[in-house]
This record gives sequence, structure tokens and C-alpha cells, in this order.
Amino acid sequence: MSRKTILVIDDDIDLVEIIRVTLENEGHEVIDAQNGKRGMVLAREKSPDLILLDVMMSQVDEGFQVAYELKGDQATQDIPILMLTAVADQTGFDFDPAKDKDFLPVSEFLEKPISPRKLVDMVRKHLPAGI
Repeated sequence: MSRKTILVIDDDIDLVEIIRVTLENEGHEVIDAQNGKRGMVLAREKSPDLILLDVMMSQVDEGFQVAYELKGDQATQDIPILMLTAVADQTGFDFDPAKDKDFLPVSEFLEKPISPRKLVDMVRKHLPAGI
């Protein structure tokens, strides 16, 4: 597998570092942003192969707003998004990308905390074919 770029958009610096170490050990380059605005800039500039996106940052729904913007932009619309969330635990909402894909344009929802093994498996599953 060739080296791929993964953008992590999350305001939890400790979690970002765990993700960075885990994915860099798998041979990937990890770039990060602590908010949606900076994440959008990096997504357009760097064209990552995959985006890991937190739901709740400075605003409760910031991740959803970023996902909509990413999918509405021709430069970023084809980048797979894995949404990291503790929203189900905190709000009782349970998201299913299969049935909620029109409402939430992401490839997969990953509940926090996520084990490094599951993270690696989900990243592999959603990286573009031919990699």
C-alpha cells in the first residue's frame, strides 16, 4: 500500500495525536486541523485521500456543516469522510450511513472512543480503490 494522506479535523488534540501515531505507523501521512474552517482550507489545498471528521467541535453540529460543505465542493466531493463521534453517547442519536446518507453525507460513523485496530480497519476499508 502506498503512502496516503489523511486529514483529521478534530479539536481534541490528544485524540489527534493518538490517530497520528496509529496511522503514521501504518505508513500514512497525517495532517490535522482543530476546527472546521481550517479543515476546509486543508482539504482544498492538500486533497487528502480520506478525512476523519469530528462532529462536535466549537459548535455542536460543526462536523455536519463541514461534511455538507466538503460534499458540495467539486474539489473535495469525492473524498471519503469517516465521522468520529460521541454524539450518540451524549445525545442518544444513532446514525446509520446506509439509511441517513442523504441527511449525512459521510461514508461511516465511528463511535469515540475508537480502538486503534478498528481505526486502521476502517481507514483501509474506505481508502480509494487501487491503493
